[in-house]
Amino acid sequence: MKWAAISFRATTLALLLVLLFRPEWLAFLLAPLAGDGRPFVYNQNSLPQLALAHLGLVVLSISAGGLVAVLAGIFVTRPSGSDFLPLSRAVANAGQTFPPVAVLALAVPATGFGATPTLIALFFYGLLPIFENTIAGLQQVPEKAVEAGVGMGMSPLQRLWQVELPLAAPLIIEGLKVATVINIGTATIGSTVAAKGLGEVIIAGLISDNTAFILQGGLIVGLLAMLVYDAIGILTGFLAHSNSVRVPNSI
Repeated sequence: MKWAAISFRATTLALLLVLLFRPEWLAFLLAPLAGDGRPFVYNQNSLPQLALAHLGLVVLSISAGGLVAVLAGIFVTRPSGSDFLPLSRAVANAGQTFPPVAVLALAVPATGFGATPTLIALFFYGLLPIFENTIAGLQQVPEKAVEAGVGMGMSPLQRLWQVELPLAAPLIIEGLKVATVINIGTATIGSTVAAKGLGEVIIAGLISDNTAFILQGGLIVGLLAMLVYDAIGILTGFLAHSNSVRVPNSI
């Protein structure tokens, strides 16, 4: 199973690199989809640069959304903030259920075209998984671990940083993983408001009725999502193993 996973990751990465840097090697697949002698490789912009811009939108939105969602999750799991849990959950749910396209339509008049409205849409769209997993992770911290921290004379802030968050980290990162993958796919809509990203390739294919462009852009986005999902999953497993060994010993 281990070698199968390694082979799958290597194949996925190799295919992504070919699509980004040597898409002409896939002429046997893409050329028939373009039809009528039209170009089958998108060359109006650099594909690696579009991919970097796409990932940049995702990283910025997840960083901002993750910070807000984790802080909100911490706040509502404290006695002083528990009354705000229903309101916070309603806001996070609204961000997930409100269509990103509608957020773009509302944001463009206020912020103009470009990356900003896309970041706003992605920010709200990624809140719910991180927020809910932060709450679940903190609520599942064993009471004995918290009591041990109290017995050692830790302050509430010390217990949070040294006991609760390390034990909740795997679930929090799982939420970040889900939100990141969602936003990698959703970020393609940013190209409708002139944000640089891989959606540009897909939209160009739709406008020109060029299935090769659509497949090219879709495959790159899908492969990026798979690799990022896998990488964050490996990090989650490492943290879970690390915390199972270190946290009990430290308290």
